Amino acid sequence: MPAEPALRIASPPFLADPALRAVLAALPGARLVGGCVRDALAGRPVADIDLATPWPPGQVMAALAASGLKAVPTGIAHGTVTAVADHRGFEVTTLRRDVETDGRHAVVAYTDDWREDAARRDFTFNAMSMTPDGAVFDYFGGIGDLRAGVVRFVGDAATRLAEDYLRVLRFFRFHARYGTGQPDPAALAAITAAVPGMARLSAERVWTELKRILAAPDPCGAVALMQRTGVLGAVLPEGAVPARLARLVAAGAPDDPILRLAALLEGDAAALAARLRLATGERDRLVALQGGDVPGDAAGDPELRRALAETPAEVLVGRAWLAGRAASLRSRLAAMPRPVFPLQGRDLRALGLEPGPDLGRVLRALRAWWLQGGCVASREACLAELARR
Repeated sequence: MPAEPALRIASPPFLADPALRAVLAALPGARLVGGCVRDALAGRPVADIDLATPWPPGQVMAALAASGLKAVPTGIAHGTVTAVADHRGFEVTTLRRDVETDGRHAVVAYTDDWREDAARRDFTFNAMSMTPDGAVFDYFGGIGDLRAGVVRFVGDAATRLAEDYLRVLRFFRFHARYGTGQPDPAALAAITAAVPGMARLSAERVWTELKRILAAPDPCGAVALMQRTGVLGAVLPEGAVPARLARLVAAGAPDDPILRLAALLEGDAAALAARLRLATGERDRLVALQGGDVPGDAAGDPELRRALAETPAEVLVGRAWLAGRAASLRSRLAAMPRPVFPLQGRDLRALGLEPGPDLGRVLRALRAWWLQGGCVASREACLAELARR
């Protein structure tokens, strides 16, 4: 372990947070680890803040309690305690080393060796740690890789992947956000060989990582690498067309993973949603984006109102992005109020129509007449049309 840090930086702004300072004060010798160190060095906003300490979990909980802070044993089997300060949680994990792995889960033992703990992490720029005064410890060249825009596994790439095959997808997630240089050849070779091991991953974890990849500002380079290594075919066996995704991103569409998945996916959306266990709202939106028409750029207001009466504006705007429609059409769809048919079954029952199939047929016929007229007829006009029938 190096006696000196790799570099020292001015304490990043997030370290001024009183809640975090209280936790660090309660745990002398603790360091910040993982993504918050990486993003502080990259000059990016810091989201999740994780800490590590050589102290065992029992000592961590006792120290937090002695400082008046709440300690929750959220992952005690793996050495993780959540410190709660000012109603906010900070994960504190005891330094660990892997004893046994099965491709997804690991049996760990505690250690007081920071380098040994860093060696079990996935990528070099995620294996750094930082003291509260800005001293950064970098055991595997993460600073250089971060500056070069290279995602590199800690140590032997094949070994890291065999420990946890989810790292295949994590590689592409980080490449999409930090990869600016040429991808590491050793990483790509190991990933290609590890594709069969991805079958051990749960559908939920695969979708979580794929969604994060697609939510990157520009995921096209990562998706192209996924196709090159065989990962894309393993994740989307239904079929994928990266060129469609590239056109959508180039057109300036929002960083919307469901919209981007609709562009990328060639196969059946409902089948994919079932296989990857998408949430109900995600599934419904993906199916709606893939399975319908959108008016042309020159469509008049009556046609747009008819479309909006049948389909929410959000879905129509998404379909317009996928179809390459003009920005003016998307703006018109987004700005136009959604028409609502002014009659319901109770209105017809109040006029003496009996409930049943006949009432339903009359109501559907009236709605078809309302749609044909551009969705502008009022309730009174619809009732007058009913009287004429």
